[in-house]
Amino acid sequence: MTFAMLTRRNLQAIVESTAPTNEASGGVAAPGQRERFIPVRKSDLVEALVARRGLASEEEAGLRRLAHALGAIFHQRYFDELDRLREAYFYFDPEVGPEARRAAADLEGAYGMLRDEFVRVLNEANFVEIPHQEIVRAFGEHALVRVKIKVPLEDYRDIRMFRRGDHKQTVDVPYLFGLRRRRLEIEVYDDVVLMVAKKPEEDVSDGPPPARAGFWRARKQKRKHRLRAGAVLFKYFRHIARGDLEALFPNARVVMSLTDQFTLGVPAVVGGVPILLKLASTLTVLFAVLGFYLGLSGALHDNDTQQALAALSGLFALGAFVLRQWGNFHRQSLIHQKQVTDNIYYRNINNNSGIFHYIIGEAEDQDWKETLLAYFCLLTAPSPLSGAALGARVEELLVELFDIHVAFGADDGLAKLRSFDLLREDGGHLAVPPPAEALAQLEKEWAGLLSAKAS
Repeated sequence: MTFAMLTRRNLQAIVESTAPTNEASGGVAAPGQRERFIPVRKSDLVEALVARRGLASEEEAGLRRLAHALGAIFHQRYFDELDRLREAYFYFDPEVGPEARRAAADLEGAYGMLRDEFVRVLNEANFVEIPHQEIVRAFGEHALVRVKIKVPLEDYRDIRMFRRGDHKQTVDVPYLFGLRRRRLEIEVYDDVVLMVAKKPEEDVSDGPPPARAGFWRARKQKRKHRLRAGAVLFKYFRHIARGDLEALFPNARVVMSLTDQFTLGVPAVVGGVPILLKLASTLTVLFAVLGFYLGLSGALHDNDTQQALAALSGLFALGAFVLRQWGNFHRQSLIHQKQVTDNIYYRNINNNSGIFHYIIGEAEDQDWKETLLAYFCLLTAPSPLSGAALGARVEELLVELFDIHVAFGADDGLAKLRSFDLLREDGGHLAVPPPAEALAQLEKEWAGLLSAKAS
């Protein structure tokens, strides 16, 4: 069984065991599914809505105050969410030392809370989970990073990837050892969030390497456990090709492909064999001369010294050849590593707890846009709308104002309006109060938030 087959099987087993079973657990992207993400600045959205409606100055001011009040309430709500995420992540942060660990049963509960809370916030920010079939397929593809990568999948108990936004991109990729280039169309994800959980200590089967394992085994084991057991890593990337998802994993290592091994190995064999054959006939003479000077043998021929010097020069030539091949190997490794650095590492925007601020802000931003768009379209509709009609109306409005095509989450927008008591429902028909009345209701909501904080 090849490593590629083993890698895909391990990855499939891990991601299938942790795949969500319903939309509430994060939402899995389906082929051809439209994005729910609304890529518009808040200020641009408010200005476009005001300009399109042609509101009077008093109504325009009311809509602006309403938008500001919504933003303040969402910000306050998600401030508490940020604290919950930080608290849940404390015991799994790789920067936290062993003194912060708790009993295994408590850690399992804390891990479940962290995972569910993180996935829920990503869903609010309109991220969708990448299906496990797509991740497994990406392990067999190459896009911008055209090198072989080895990932220690057996170290992880949970692997989940989320993305938001995608587009097609045409790139030139080299082939025939870089002598020719061909154009390739690749799928690029605008935003990618990776969640990777290491196995806890009791699940790590291999302990410290025994003394007899040798230097290389010990070095491999040390590299393998660089990240402490039970830690959870979050990584956020931007503009990642689908075929390069494998390179996002922590502890991913660049290894030589069969082509690289053939390219480096054949010249080494062709160049090294003649040197070894030439040395074989002179090494016995070298040992004889060394034995004579060390007093181990008493006979020495006339030309033995010259042959011994030739053998020494041959050994130096062999040493220089080995060093040159070793340098070629490391040079090729650095070239491959540079591909990963150029196309992956500099696209890494944030990691671990630093991600929480970003995704909380994005979730807050998307909720605000969905609520304001739902309110505006219900407010300006000539007659009460149904939920399906509201979604279609918002989508048409976004195409008209910004030329963007999204799958508007009407249910989410209506749920938020309902939570603010801004939705009027009558037999399946929906309406909202005017801005002045809606603003008064939001002021009550804000006062309730402040009083809850004070108590």
